[in-house]
Amino acid sequence: MKLKHVLIISLILIVLLIITTIILYKLNIIEHKKYSNNDFNIDTYISSIDKDNDGIDDQTDILNEAKKYVKTKPKYKSKYYSTGYSNDEYGVCTDVVAIALKNSGYDLMELVNSDIINNKEDYDIDVIDKNIDFRRVKNLKVYFKNTAIELTTDINELDEWQGGDIVIFDKHIAIVSDNRNKNGIPFIIHHSNPYQIRYEEDVLENYNVVGHYRIS
Repeated sequence: MKLKHVLIISLILIVLLIITTIILYKLNIIEHKKYSNNDFNIDTYISSIDKDNDGIDDQTDILNEAKKYVKTKPKYKSKYYSTGYSNDEYGVCTDVVAIALKNSGYDLMELVNSDIINNKEDYDIDVIDKNIDFRRVKNLKVYFKNTAIELTTDINELDEWQGGDIVIFDKHIAIVSDNRNKNGIPFIIHHSNPYQIRYEEDVLENYNVVGHYRIS
């Protein structure tokens, strides 16, 4: 084979390798480098409340419990549970939030059900079912708007985004991570599909943020 052909093939392979690497990075198959609040001189928010009296403030508790839950690597499947909360190896995006809050002292199933009963006109619900209502994003949009501290939806207001916050998208929900990308945009802790490799990802910029809340 002539040297010219070898060089052309080598160049093509290099280009393909670069393109593949970029695609894998964009898909978060290649893990992104993580930065902390300190790297951007951002003060970490500490809640003054410790709902479950475990010695850990709520903001930190919610963050830690979300990370603990996704470490179990739940498989993505939408199921109905007569117990309300998922209690097996399966789950969906709302379970990350519900379980993180429950283990921090907030029983989201009871809280959402109570808010629906007291403010039914706010919710698009024909038949109330507390076992599933709190596991629907559309209901959580209303619940957190009614009960939590509403924050900016501009992801470039870096100081306003803290680990343990709740972020809502059009049809998805997640917990904000304490890790950030090179531009200071936070990662999110979430469960979005059956093919997800990592549950803490640098994908906030890929979504349309419709709500950003902090438990008060």
